[in-house]
Amino acid sequence: LGYYRDIIKGNNKIIKKILNLKLVYICSTLRGDATENIRKANEYSKEEALKGNFPIAPHCLFTQYLNDDIESERQLGIDMGTELLLRCDEILVCGHVITEGMRAEIITAIKNGIEIVGRDMPYEEIVNEKIFDEGLEQNDSGLFQEY
Repeated sequence: LGYYRDIIKGNNKIIKKILNLKLVYICSTLRGDATENIRKANEYSKEEALKGNFPIAPHCLFTQYLNDDIESERQLGIDMGTELLLRCDEILVCGHVITEGMRAEIITAIKNGIEIVGRDMPYEEIVNEKIFDEGLEQNDSGLFQEY
């Protein structure tokens, strides 16, 4: 009982360490070769974990119990992923192609002030005119706003 009381009170060193990890949302493609894309997302997650971050790759988890080919289940996964993204410190954009789903996640990150980091492409390529077409414009300070 004392062990659990310590965890609840935050006295456990492991719990304290976990609570201080940066939450990193893994943004990568799922559609196409889903098996290969999930394998890649797991690798991206491992890289982040080994850096000392707490990676979250929703499409690796949600595809275990939601069917991406059933529209209602796909939408549920997207909605749950958005809720997770809103709790993250950073979105890590992986790969050399930004899909429509990834673009939506990037726009959510911009609108909510979540740091955007590119793993395989520079920030400037991630946040380019295609993103602006979705309802965002860059202001004089370099930040993004809805228009």
